[in-house]
Amino acid sequence: MSDLRLELKEKIIKQLNLEDLSVEDIQNDDFLFGDEIGLDSIDALELIVMLEKDFGIKLTDPAQGKEVFTSIETLAQFIEKNA
Repeated sequence: MSDLRLELKEKIIKQLNLEDLSVEDIQNDDFLFGDEIGLDSIDALELIVMLEKDFGIKLTDPAQGKEVFTSIETLAQFIEKNA
């Protein structure tokens, strides 16, 4: 597992207070929203704030956010391209 992907899992668990999940519970290709991880629209806003605060990346297009936050893998690839 790459360091960025591990870091993202840790940040998401901490930022969103997902106390019932561990890093090992989240696979890189699990859907963040919906049945697998189960994040909601409020969580999406917190992820946008985390992206800006921790990685200096500002998301302005909501449609882009839907793609970026599909999984840990898509989020990591977006950060690698834009950081």
